[in-house]
Amino acid sequence: MKTETLKEEKILNKEAVKQSVDFKSGNEMAALAAAQINYHVMGYYPITPSTEVAENLDEMSANGEHEMVLIPGDGEHGAAGVCYGATTAGGRVFNATSAQGLLYAMEQLPVQSGTRYPMVLNVVCRTVSGPLNIRGDHSDIMMALNIGWVIILAKDPQAVYDMNIIALKIAEHDDVRLPVIVAYDGFFTSHQKRRIRYFSDRKVVQDFIGEFKIQNCSVDVDNPITIGPYMNDPDLINNKKQQSMAMEASYKVIPQIYKEYAELSGRRYSVVESYMTEDAEAVLFILNSAADTARNMVDKLRAKGKKVGLVYPTMIRPFPAKEIAAALRNAKAVLVADRQDSYGGWGGNMTIEVKAALKDDPQNRALVLSRIYGLGGKDFYEEDAEAMFELALDAAKKGKVDVPYDYMGTTPGDPNFKFEKVRGPVTKKESSPGIIKVTKDEKTGKLDVKGVKHAELTAMPHRITPGHGACPGCGIFPSIGTFLKGIEGHVVMLWHTGCGMVVTTGYPYSSFNITYIHNLFQNGAATLSGVVEMYKERQRRGEIPKDQDITFVMVTGDGGLDIGLGPALGTAFRNHNMIILEYDNEGYMNTGHQLSFTTPLGHATSTSNVGTVGVGKKFHHKDSAQLFAACHIPYVFTAVESQYRDLIRKAAKAQWYAKHEGLVFGKLFSSCPLNWRHPDNIAQSVIQAAVDCNFFPIYEVEHGITTINYDPEEKGKKVNVTEWLKLMGKTKHLLKPEFKGVVAEFEKEVERRWKRLKAMHENPLL
Repeated sequence: MKTETLKEEKILNKEAVKQSVDFKSGNEMAALAAAQINYHVMGYYPITPSTEVAENLDEMSANGEHEMVLIPGDGEHGAAGVCYGATTAGGRVFNATSAQGLLYAMEQLPVQSGTRYPMVLNVVCRTVSGPLNIRGDHSDIMMALNIGWVIILAKDPQAVYDMNIIALKIAEHDDVRLPVIVAYDGFFTSHQKRRIRYFSDRKVVQDFIGEFKIQNCSVDVDNPITIGPYMNDPDLINNKKQQSMAMEASYKVIPQIYKEYAELSGRRYSVVESYMTEDAEAVLFILNSAADTARNMVDKLRAKGKKVGLVYPTMIRPFPAKEIAAALRNAKAVLVADRQDSYGGWGGNMTIEVKAALKDDPQNRALVLSRIYGLGGKDFYEEDAEAMFELALDAAKKGKVDVPYDYMGTTPGDPNFKFEKVRGPVTKKESSPGIIKVTKDEKTGKLDVKGVKHAELTAMPHRITPGHGACPGCGIFPSIGTFLKGIEGHVVMLWHTGCGMVVTTGYPYSSFNITYIHNLFQNGAATLSGVVEMYKERQRRGEIPKDQDITFVMVTGDGGLDIGLGPALGTAFRNHNMIILEYDNEGYMNTGHQLSFTTPLGHATSTSNVGTVGVGKKFHHKDSAQLFAACHIPYVFTAVESQYRDLIRKAAKAQWYAKHEGLVFGKLFSSCPLNWRHPDNIAQSVIQAAVDCNFFPIYEVEHGITTINYDPEEKGKKVNVTEWLKLMGKTKHLLKPEFKGVVAEFEKEVERRWKRLKAMHENPLL
């Protein structure tokens, strides 16, 4: 052991491969490794807890620290498509994701491996919904076991850095040519900082990996090829055999690359790490960050004379069955701890695979216990490890397993407990004071609304109650709350994942006095479509009274109409009787203010940084209202909380159209003081300035006819775009002389869109 330590110190002191010491998190180390490799392209989409990887790389890019092109996808599926396309074009590609993001990309990932294009994907492991939870467990990565990717593990920030460098060398090896996942634990590893070492000169990293060898390039005009053709039998099975052979090759290649990396860095990895297993009667098998905690407990139990040991792999695809069987050969009992369950499989995936590995070893007679632990990011303490060891020791002593499969860390509930309603439902009588009157002009087909009197509308019940956890000054609830003042009768709401959802529904509490449904960013509109059509069908069959009436409202925001645009447009084309509301706060605020497609040109976010070369967001904002108007749905509108009468009037019209004709889309401009960086008591002024500079025009489109509801020029309130920009910290840089060109381009686009809108207002045929 002393000899190995001296050897490592000698390597670390080599001047040619000098290493720096720092204190960094796993996400920072993943970004650092990617920057030193200097990948060509990163296609990405923000999702907690992996988002920081892209944020760090964007900040480094803004300061000229690497040359990677970061491409924001419209969702993880789109990001995976960006990555696949980029790999076919002959360059190095990188990405990072978590949980539902991995699952959403999943359709694309077997295409990547099946066509043998290497890349590296960091999976920052997190609980898979539902219910929604953003903490770390292994329920996401275990779903990737059968997609044909090599999967290696990193238990701490140092390993994240090392494994990211090793991963690319594995992926590009001539005998492998497969994409590789580096998996590490969300928050435990991704956000916690540790003392680490990294190569001071990125050339050391690049020399270790070697030159990129282009194969089967989609942009080589002298050698046109077909990528991913249709295959019949027996071609497909032959293709899959070749893919299997590549995975088998990686099984031999990975230990070789580990050895080469150890000679360069002084840090040694084995495909299976074991500790004190030589004479251990009871062994704990566990993955990633929990291994360090378990190792500490091994030392403490050994001091008490208990023969325990620890095994943890650094790769799970290919699965190191022989090495695991060898490491466990002397054990009488093995407890496999899974931070994930394979429901109905009587154990997590690692339990099932360890059992298979031991069964194939005729010398192994170890008893196996399966325990599910740490789901939803539940902390793993030394006491938990001790309890696991004691279970294994008991089985070793008895020579049998009393309970083969169980959960650890659950709390028993009270079988007699029943949820009680805090209050009764909002009745139709309560929510229908009849103040607002909507009439239709039979000649023009337009609706007219009377009775928007704020004092009288205070009689309307709160569908969303006070007591949510939103930031001070948040525009979501003033906007949505005011909108609901114009909706009479029963309401059912669906909310996408986002700030509005998270701050209102922390189990077991809810801020909703009405039925509320949650679904993920990408599928809310389709989900509510299903609710609407089932409701109508049950009415048709007489299962629900035909005179009962519900207004169905979906709320999206925080970038939800980037990733969720496809299903929302599908809902528009089907023209379901419902309302889609987008609170546009210009970014992915729920995950820390990354750019969305609605972020304006030049605005600073955590993935459109300003630096020595970075100038903020590099492309113009998406106009979702016009996208839905192009779908020819009955009614589209924009509104702001600072003009509440207009907002309530449009709500009443939206309800009428949703009830009688089909889909309604409304876009509400919603302030985010925290990330726009302005005082929380000036939110309405900031919103109104955006309206008065024509950035966010107030208008409606009824049956294709556009009407501007507020013209700042006619009102004598028109201001320059810079009057809006100077109110927010995220845009203060745009007031500097060096950003004059960006502001000019932004102003030009705002003015172009305003003139186009005025032309549509003046000409009903446009």
